[in-house]
Amino acid sequence: MSEPHPRTVVVLAAGEGKRMKSSLPKVLHPLLGRTLVGHVLNAADPLDAARTLVVVGHGAEQVRAHLAGTAPAATAVHQAEQLGTGHAVRIALEAAPEVTGTVVVLNGDVPLLRPETVVELVTAHESEGAAATVLAAEVPDPTGLGRIVRDAAGRLEQIVEQRDASPDQLAVREINAGIYAFDAARLRDVLGKLSTDNDQGEEYLTDVFKMLVSAGEPVGVHLAADHTETLGCNDRVELAALRRLLRDRVNERWMRAGVSLLDPETTWIDVTVALDRDAVVDQNTQLCGGSVVGSGAVVGPDVTLIDTVVGPGATVLRSHAVGAEVGPGASVGPYAYLRPDARLAERSKVGTFVEVKNSEIGVGSKVPHLTYVGDATIGEQSNIGAASVFVNYDGVRKHRTVIGSHARTGADNMFVAPVRVGDGAYTAAGSVIIEDVPSGAMGVARARQRNIDGWVLKRRAGTAAAEAAERALRGAQGAPAAASSASEGEAIHGTAESVGGAPGAGDTATE
Repeated sequence: MSEPHPRTVVVLAAGEGKRMKSSLPKVLHPLLGRTLVGHVLNAADPLDAARTLVVVGHGAEQVRAHLAGTAPAATAVHQAEQLGTGHAVRIALEAAPEVTGTVVVLNGDVPLLRPETVVELVTAHESEGAAATVLAAEVPDPTGLGRIVRDAAGRLEQIVEQRDASPDQLAVREINAGIYAFDAARLRDVLGKLSTDNDQGEEYLTDVFKMLVSAGEPVGVHLAADHTETLGCNDRVELAALRRLLRDRVNERWMRAGVSLLDPETTWIDVTVALDRDAVVDQNTQLCGGSVVGSGAVVGPDVTLIDTVVGPGATVLRSHAVGAEVGPGASVGPYAYLRPDARLAERSKVGTFVEVKNSEIGVGSKVPHLTYVGDATIGEQSNIGAASVFVNYDGVRKHRTVIGSHARTGADNMFVAPVRVGDGAYTAAGSVIIEDVPSGAMGVARARQRNIDGWVLKRRAGTAAAEAAERALRGAQGAPAAASSASEGEAIHGTAESVGGAPGAGDTATE
């Protein structure tokens, strides 16, 4: 059995991409979870290459920084002047003189390229002992693309760029995908002989094939099964078209794997997302980054998840989540915002117009309405009243609030951190809690109500409110007197006794 060929990958990523009209290098434009060049590098992963060389030029520092974060094993090679694809490959190999075996050259802007297609190309190249093999595709419209020109026997004769093609060659629909496999030694020999005698005055890598054919070297053509894999990107219109194609590919894969997508055309799933069987994704939903959706979970409609984990059986409706964790059977939304490190335990609830940041919400606990929870820990089976704010920031530092298990906090509460509410404790509606509330206690922190009789009639005479008050007072003149007036101890609405759960007390939020 012969020894496997050592492999080197060269990615051409030096172009400016003028038609993108962007300060961002073309290869760094994002597409469903990866940059353009990120998709290309991912397609090359199964080759298990000994070296990966990325040729950078325009925006070199930006591309280098991106590679450092996403592909640290890759080596950036700087092409100071963009003098053509042949020149770029020559620069790359000069930076790695020890390279032998198979050199695989990939354009950095073909994000739909499948890993299996790259493997098939290289396998065919190596098994046939070819000096060079080009990936080709039959396309409906070859305008702007290099043509594969064959001889009468169907063998590759040359690859001709659009600008240099004759009328007959322009009619050819078999195109060069810009993806190649070469024998390293033969490639080095021919690269040094390339000419700039063409319309662009550049060293064309495609001329290598013509020179190898002339020298009698074996060259091959490998036809891609799906021409869309070979589509490149030159402007934002083409980028949007690629995004739609990739969306459809990703969505089909998940549906065939047992995930229900109720409206695939409005569902956008990054290639880095994971979904379990029987997950349901409703319309107008975006699943981004490293998000995970568990079995039986329902996400959407109108949901964006970024790097968020949704547990089995959970529900997320019309909400936005970034770096959050939604536990099994938990419920989020509608119109909730989960910020980084929001962690919802099993069967917990974050309801309408609730924002949670850097907080843990315990098993079965509920934050149903109109509330901000920041830098907090909430125990099990507790209920947070509507319109509450966890006041966590003193202008310099963040502080933490702890709510115990089986606690009931009133509506319109302010928890001024650092503060703790114990297990089984209650807090009265409208309270500003600045001191710890012991377990089992009722925390009341609000001023006594004072009514100023006749204020509207004196200060707002002639208004609709004053007229309504006059009518009510006239009607009350004939009403029987109240059975008794409130005692002094009951004058503050929501005393320790009334807050404890009396019907209509209004001191704990509805669930």
